[in-house]
Amino acid sequence: MESIIFSNTAEIKKAKVVLEKKLNIQIEITGKKVTISGEGINEYEASLILDAINLGFSAKKALLLLDPEIQFRTINIKDFTKRKNLRDVRARIIGREGKTKRTMEDLTDSTIVVKDNTVGIIGYADSIENTLTALKNLIRGSKESNVYRFLEDMNRFSRQLKGTEILNKKDKTTSFK
Repeated sequence: MESIIFSNTAEIKKAKVVLEKKLNIQIEITGKKVTISGEGINEYEASLILDAINLGFSAKKALLLLDPEIQFRTINIKDFTKRKNLRDVRARIIGREGKTKRTMEDLTDSTIVVKDNTVGIIGYADSIENTLTALKNLIRGSKESNVYRFLEDMNRFSRQLKGTEILNKKDKTTSFK
């Protein structure tokens, strides 16, 4: 039995039935306190998903964490900058009308949420480290264009690796007799 304090339980209340069914747990909401009970592994998965929802992800996005290839990571903006005005740093991450955040999400096939001084990322395990590196560079003051170039280069590199793997698989299965 584990309890999590939520700032806003509306998303949990809305998706309670779906969460209980998919996670195989029981959810009890008392004010801002959400208590989950079930088997150990189910409670662990549920706590990860509820942490993501608490950060600001929708229940639908958070349930993607059930896929073993999808990960959830958070970073604290204060850990990567010495600037006093963190509002400016958050604004750099989000960009004008959300363009920077949206571009990073498109380049990394991930979802990014900024809440207070915490940035949450849900994405594929092979690209989440690149997303974290790009976010850290952006927080430290790198130009957006340099961050985008880094992500594009990483995408190009990973596509080349995947292409090489596909070619190697074809070579192994093809036999010339």
